Amino acid sequence: MRDRWKSGRVGAPTARNPLAAREAEPEAGAARKARRARGWRGLALLVAAAFFMENLDGTIIATAAPRMARSFGVPSVELNVVITAYLLALGVFIPVSGWIADRFGARVVFSGAVAVFTLASGLCALSTNLGELTATRVLQGVGGAMMVPVGRLVVLRAAGKTDLIKVIAYLTWPALIAPIIAPALGGVLVTYESWRWIFVLNIPLGLVALLIAARIVPDLRPPRPGKLDWRGFALTSAGLATFVYGLELVTNADVSWAVVGASVGAGLVLIWWAVLHLNRSAHPLVDLRVLGVATFRAANLGGSLFRMAISAAPFLLPLMFQNAFGWSPIKSGLLVIAVFVGNITIKPFTTPLLRRFGFRTVLMGSATSAGITLGLCAVFTARTPLVVIVLVLVASGVFRSIGFTAYNTIVFADVGSDAMANANTLTSTIQQLTMGFGVAVGALALRAGAPLDRLVGSSTSGGRPFSAAFVLLAVVAFLAAAEAALLARDAGAAVAGYGQ
Repeated sequence: MRDRWKSGRVGAPTARNPLAAREAEPEAGAARKARRARGWRGLALLVAAAFFMENLDGTIIATAAPRMARSFGVPSVELNVVITAYLLALGVFIPVSGWIADRFGARVVFSGAVAVFTLASGLCALSTNLGELTATRVLQGVGGAMMVPVGRLVVLRAAGKTDLIKVIAYLTWPALIAPIIAPALGGVLVTYESWRWIFVLNIPLGLVALLIAARIVPDLRPPRPGKLDWRGFALTSAGLATFVYGLELVTNADVSWAVVGASVGAGLVLIWWAVLHLNRSAHPLVDLRVLGVATFRAANLGGSLFRMAISAAPFLLPLMFQNAFGWSPIKSGLLVIAVFVGNITIKPFTTPLLRRFGFRTVLMGSATSAGITLGLCAVFTARTPLVVIVLVLVASGVFRSIGFTAYNTIVFADVGSDAMANANTLTSTIQQLTMGFGVAVGALALRAGAPLDRLVGSSTSGGRPFSAAFVLLAVVAFLAAAEAALLARDAGAAVAGYGQ
């Protein structure tokens, strides 16, 4: 650079031409910003595609479960073990994903995770019995546990704070879209083809992702990765796995509440023990001090309530449409796509909304409005005009999209770069588990809805347990809105630019 300036090129900053020096600085800054934007956008699209593949695969199985059970010659309820096995694998391996990425490098781990997930998908398609499918789903869970946190960490490190809203918008759409289109896609596949295509579709997607990852994913790793906190890993994994197992038992038709209580209780004890260890350890598996950041803590607490309520809706809606209204799987799945329309419609406006009103107002508004739409679902009947159902579901998708983007953005708004890895691992664990809990929460709300339905006598006037279930979910969403109200008015202002 100095040689070029000495050569007398036009615009060279010299003592006689200080203006050229001042002009060169913003031009160089703009060039760096443009290069950085191109870098994170490519990474974000790759990681979002991997997330979409994983989210679609995890949610579509619920629709295909009856056909899969018939092909294996087992009752449909036994297919719950396939979903549970996947969630257990996530609970065990997500907490250790940060250390593995530090030890072997982000490119190797992310590419390896995609390869494992793709291979496991092929093995799932070839499964001949329930035991084989369960084992291959565990393998899929291992791959998914590495893809989610490592992929997001790479993108977060490639982008700056000012790009955080745009980055999260890219990474949020898989979680928004996959659970919505899964019922319709699953209905079509199991009706006209085979449930095995659910897993076959992942193979070409995974192979393309592998080729791209080898070219654009940076090999991020610290110069001296620390030792693995084996005790923290054992306590955290055992606690999360036991807790998830207990919650998943709620979805069984013949549930044993004693076993549920024992599993959830044991899980909570182990998690409490793990928290004590992590707070005392000099080199913990996950540094919980990041919870001292107010926006991070609030986003994970309120965000968990919001995700559990919203994630339960795609589980309950097809059940209500089919079991209570008697509609076909395809009609039910296509109706749920109305939520996807709302997601996509509002997407271009989420960033301007955050910049105009700030995180606190947007979070309160989206959670409250989501609760209202869930409450409106409670009054649906088979005689409700389809246009009304569609409008409510579209509105639900709008507030769902706004809330997801806002929570996923503010969670990292005030986290320093040195704590980003720990924050990402902890957030990934919480988000993946709470998204999985959505089905369990929906099943639990449905079970609680039956006695509530009888208690208020609504069954005599056409009411259903689904009505009470949606009301309970609406209450959960309102609790998220109440938690958001505790945030400072300028929370996340550095990211959103609110008030600047």
